[in-house]
Amino acid sequence: MSRIAARFAKLKAEGRGALIPFLEAWDPDPATSKAILHGMPAAGADLIEIGCPFTDPMADGPTIQLAGRRALKAGASMRNTLAMVREFRAGDDETPIVLMGYLNPILSYGVAPFCADAAAGGVDGLIIVDLPSEEADLVVPHATSNGLDIIRLIAPTTDDARLPLVLNGSSGFVYYVSITGITGTRTASADELAEAIPRIRRVTDLPIAIGFGVRSPEQAAGAVRAADGAVVASALIDTLKNDLDDQGRAGPDTVAKVLDQVRALAEGVRGARVAA
Repeated sequence: MSRIAARFAKLKAEGRGALIPFLEAWDPDPATSKAILHGMPAAGADLIEIGCPFTDPMADGPTIQLAGRRALKAGASMRNTLAMVREFRAGDDETPIVLMGYLNPILSYGVAPFCADAAAGGVDGLIIVDLPSEEADLVVPHATSNGLDIIRLIAPTTDDARLPLVLNGSSGFVYYVSITGITGTRTASADELAEAIPRIRRVTDLPIAIGFGVRSPEQAAGAVRAADGAVVASALIDTLKNDLDDQGRAGPDTVAKVLDQVRALAEGVRGARVAA
């Protein structure tokens, strides 16, 4: 059983949903990014999503675009993102790690060596935002042979006829993009989620995590009441950004502020179904 499957099974047995916080690799610098990553499990992260910086992040809103720009300026690359995961694995062999990014850097690295290196370094799953279902065979065989889960994105605009095609070959969990548009712009309502999630459950037994627009402990709690996990990205990046100085450097309390926010989100998620 993969780390992702094992973690969701454990959470299901405990009767609660998953908190999946996001960080952009090397934002705003390697040391700060690594400190946040290493601190997330103790702060309440059940799984962790790491963004792979890219020059043309078309699905991302301004907050994560700027995070990627800061990371690239600091020297981020796919190779040192994988190295960051390897370093994390030296002290944590249980928390699932999912890389979220775009196809171009994987093609530049080479799909087969990328999947082999990612798996060897301790990556558990891949979310490739711009990989069309019709071209999934570019990556899926290499990922599968290395034990990597391919986590597919489902949008509000994905109709019933297309759902089985999009989910074909997917594993780990389903990432429900709860809004149309880019990250961090608005939040789906409880009614919208109540309509969307059952429609997805009819075609898959995989856990469903809700992302794009989940910002507060209350919204994260609503997400895990409707589904199985809440992904929080832009809100955490905003906290980091707001603590940077005029030169874009992290302050002495930047890491602590981000991790305190993760703790608050974790409290919301862990109390969600008790209060429901």
